[in-house]
Amino acid sequence: MYRTLLLLLPLLLPLTLGAQSVNGYQPLNPADPVHFGGKYFVYRGDTVTLGPRAFFIDGQLTEEQAAAWPYVFNSVNAAVPQLSHGTEAEPMTLYLAPYVYWIDDPDDPAVRVPELGGRTPYGLVIACEWLRFQGLTQDPRNVVLAANRGQTIGAEGNFTLFQFRGDGTRSENLTFGNYCNVDLEFPLKPALNRPRRAGAIVQAQLIHCNGDKIVARNTRFISRLNLCPFVGAKRALFDRCHFESTDDALCGTGVYLRSTFDFYSSKPFYHTRGTGAVFLDCDITAYTLNRQYFTKANGQVAVVDTRFAIDENTYIGWRDTPPTEMRNYQYQVRKNEQAYLIGTEDAASTVDMTGKPLLQAYRFVHDGEVIYNVYNLLRGADDWDPLEQKALVQAAERASGQPLAGLPVQLLLGPSRESIETGQDTLTLRATALCFGNVEQAGVPVQWSVAPEYEDLVKLAPDGSSCQIIPTNDGNETREVLITARTAAGIEAAAVVTVAPAILPPPPFTRRPVIARPRDGRVTVEYQLDIPFEDQSIVTWYRCADAAGRDPLAVAVSRFREPLLTYELTASDVGHYLMVTVAPRHLRCEPGAGVSAITRHPIRAREVTSDRKTLDTDFRHFPTADQPLIRPGAWTLTQPDTTVAAPVEDTWFYGEGRDGASGHRGLLQGRTARLRYTPLPDTYGDMRLECWVAPFKSAGQGFSVAPLYMDVLIKYDAITETGYGLRFIRTTKYHNAVDVLFVRYENGVSTAISEPVSTSCYRTLCHIVLEVKGNRLLARVSSTAELPDMADQPEVVPEVALDIPVSGNAFGGFGIEYWGGAPAVFERMVVRWE
Repeated sequence: MYRTLLLLLPLLLPLTLGAQSVNGYQPLNPADPVHFGGKYFVYRGDTVTLGPRAFFIDGQLTEEQAAAWPYVFNSVNAAVPQLSHGTEAEPMTLYLAPYVYWIDDPDDPAVRVPELGGRTPYGLVIACEWLRFQGLTQDPRNVVLAANRGQTIGAEGNFTLFQFRGDGTRSENLTFGNYCNVDLEFPLKPALNRPRRAGAIVQAQLIHCNGDKIVARNTRFISRLNLCPFVGAKRALFDRCHFESTDDALCGTGVYLRSTFDFYSSKPFYHTRGTGAVFLDCDITAYTLNRQYFTKANGQVAVVDTRFAIDENTYIGWRDTPPTEMRNYQYQVRKNEQAYLIGTEDAASTVDMTGKPLLQAYRFVHDGEVIYNVYNLLRGADDWDPLEQKALVQAAERASGQPLAGLPVQLLLGPSRESIETGQDTLTLRATALCFGNVEQAGVPVQWSVAPEYEDLVKLAPDGSSCQIIPTNDGNETREVLITARTAAGIEAAAVVTVAPAILPPPPFTRRPVIARPRDGRVTVEYQLDIPFEDQSIVTWYRCADAAGRDPLAVAVSRFREPLLTYELTASDVGHYLMVTVAPRHLRCEPGAGVSAITRHPIRAREVTSDRKTLDTDFRHFPTADQPLIRPGAWTLTQPDTTVAAPVEDTWFYGEGRDGASGHRGLLQGRTARLRYTPLPDTYGDMRLECWVAPFKSAGQGFSVAPLYMDVLIKYDAITETGYGLRFIRTTKYHNAVDVLFVRYENGVSTAISEPVSTSCYRTLCHIVLEVKGNRLLARVSSTAELPDMADQPEVVPEVALDIPVSGNAFGGFGIEYWGGAPAVFERMVVRWE
């Protein structure tokens, strides 16, 4: 090993004991042997004497053999209670001979749960300063620290192999693996191979930590969803490591040097933190198609001298919808051997460091050799130098006459988003330059600018690292203005300032609202405003109990600044008064106080022309405020999860989808939601429900984790909570499919009444048809998405067709019971009663 072992004095002694092993000890890898002498071991000519900070661990040893010597163990778990805190000069080191070390018993049927008050179940929690895991091998595949549990598969919560508490944790020449969804292959001893616990990819994590100065060298991190390699580290160096993951996986504060990555889905970071993550001379193999990103949420990323092997038609961006103010950095990125600029669809989000002094914060050339400036990135405020580069950097500084340490890599503007009004407000933006690790660098000159197309909207008054923004919007429309700050080195930051013209008072009514007499099945509100602009009033329609407007129930609302002047009558309005409220507004004012009007008489049946047997909605004007009451001819919107605090916001809302539902608009929810429709009193027979759904999850898994689900309800009574449903449920069988089955509700309790069918078609846009014909319950489910080839899993079907006998009922209600975690967009719903 190695230079680092030579530093472990006095543990490492030039003993002349020879390479004799005790009691017939045989190394597991004779081609690269470890010789164990009881009180010491020899590896590659180096002899290490064991002691309070130097433990030897070999899984081949029996309990009796390990007990024969102090500081010798046959498992990591046995060694941990004997640990003592190390120091930077003398770490607490676990020397691991080749073997598979199960940190959590893979054969124990008990389900792992978090400790009281916690959220995460851990395999092992270790509180130890300057703890080092040293594999006695050159091939990290030969020393494996393993578990095989994940969310809902052997655990409640995101099972995590380790939690480390303390600074200075290090690993070298070994593998951390969670084999919940990945096969464990151990060529040195195939008897230790183990197949994955389940095919469904769930959150199966490796390492949480809370420390600083974390280093992993020649270390493999193996899992899929939520890999978590030293997540939580303040500063972390990954040197010549390998990572296999899907989404939400990587350490968002890491410097990744000469490492390799296998990406099995499109967003390896949930987000990065602070000054972000850096890739230096890395190789990324991505198995995703169409779109590959770095982050799911926000955070800075820098990519230098890094190569992608990826499908030629796959676009590489920073994230799916980067904020206007986002800035990331790259230099010499290649895609399939061709130069590539990341994020061209959002070009301003990419700063190409070619020719910019900023590049030297990440790499420089000295004596003809490329040097990756890890010292600059990780030195922080305490001069940490994990690669011992300081002398080299100083020599390069003397040769070039330029500083190469203490170079900032991030510029922040605060606030990054703000609104101001012309004639009323000013805004002061402040720029902060940060070295990697969130160390502020004072006195960095900043240049402020605004694009020419915005110059008539704001005036800039710069003052060094701050700039006063004075709004000068004399137009009628509120505009977004991008303010940019740059340093001479090339770091950029941006802030989005919403600049409104002077806000005017709401327009007065010159004619107060009145509701015209019903005509052609519709009612219209008529009013006039003293207004020089387009009318953008908020119009809301209510169904009321009497002419005084008591017991109002919202039945239709305005959206997108378009007044809903006309309302189509339905059979549910018969016998009720209709009230309308108009809150006057235009583009340069806030809404004024609402003024109401009400019909002179209740709605009569002859005034309704719409088909009373059909309900068809795209939810565009659907009132989404929580409405817990069950009323005939009305919707009930509630939060079904009574174990959580009452939501601050409404359970349902109308809006745009994201991720797999991007580009689709409709009715959305949070993690859980309940939607019911109660028809008018009647005896109902056959009925049919169609809906079009766009799930946020794009891989066909539908929901956040197993066993979360969604029920589409039919022939349902909201009062007794009785009826039928079609359930879509995520299981532990697949990571790219859901099960679909029929359920029966009786007094709020659901029971499966059909065998499940596994399908890949719960993807945008999913078309669901559910109907009752006589004593048959039928369902068809399909998707407009391009579905993956599931030839290796023929039991997973591309479309669903179910048909079972059921007992009839007289109910006509329907709804959605949503316990999905990840949201979905309900784009349209059509119900027909026969």
